[in-house]
Amino acid sequence: MTNYASLARLDLNLLISLDALITERSVTRAAERLHLSQPALSASLARLRSHFGDPILARRGNAYELTPFALRLAEHTTAALEAARRVFESQASWEPADSEREFSIYGSDYGFSTIGRVVSELAAHRAPGVRFRFMLHNPLVVEDAANRLRSVDGMVIPHGFLSGLPYQDLWRDDWVAIVSSSNGAVGEKITMENIAELPWVMTYQSRSAFTSAQRQIQQLGIEPRVEVTVESFLALPYFVLGTHRIGLIQAALAPVALQLDGVRVLPLPFDATPLVNALWWHPAHDRDSEHEWMRALFKEAADIVAASASGEPR
Repeated sequence: MTNYASLARLDLNLLISLDALITERSVTRAAERLHLSQPALSASLARLRSHFGDPILARRGNAYELTPFALRLAEHTTAALEAARRVFESQASWEPADSEREFSIYGSDYGFSTIGRVVSELAAHRAPGVRFRFMLHNPLVVEDAANRLRSVDGMVIPHGFLSGLPYQDLWRDDWVAIVSSSNGAVGEKITMENIAELPWVMTYQSRSAFTSAQRQIQQLGIEPRVEVTVESFLALPYFVLGTHRIGLIQAALAPVALQLDGVRVLPLPFDATPLVNALWWHPAHDRDSEHEWMRALFKEAADIVAASASGEPR
């Protein structure tokens, strides 16, 4: 049960001071950031030290460093501030055209260059004051998604990584292979022998960060010989160009890859399981009318992305 009496005795302005101190690691710089006097912020630091029983900032030579406890607080502080901001920015009556809300979304460069781009275009016409912050996820963010999604609006990621969270399917995509035009080992079609014998550039390689096509190759009894791992789908063609490497990208990125002179995009020699891209969010956002508007915008953008991929006019 929440101890509301204890919470009521706290000065929540201390949270703002704590965040500035953790970010700046200096009383002087934190005071400047908050437009406060140094004595005022020093007083806040003293109260924080008393509350937590920890120095927060400890002198090391001529500088200050965060204590191990303060380092642990850093992520919780940011999430708490973001949650508080959302509470007080909420409005009983919300009009997108008049709003200045910022929506924050985790995803990959693939998601941002496809649906993210279209979402931003639609929003610019209908709600010019609304902003989007697109943030690259990483394996740690994906593994901690249930917690991370408390302080952001969503994550664009295919099925197969998250579970137990609300989601909205967006669009389906396929995997294709990319090779250098100078790669004489690959003919008009890529073969299973090519896949087994040639080196690879892969995107991500960990327990929680992988591609479904990569897993299928392993399930077919082939362990790809990986020369390079790059955490970017858009950068992958540059690591294929002029080499004998093979890479995997989503079909929606094929036109982008082909803008780089000297690469070829080829179908895979096996039936790769299609990607089902989805927008995921925390249940706390389920009945948020502003969030519902954003989700509808993503769904409309997904239809545009899917139509573009199939060659239909936009």
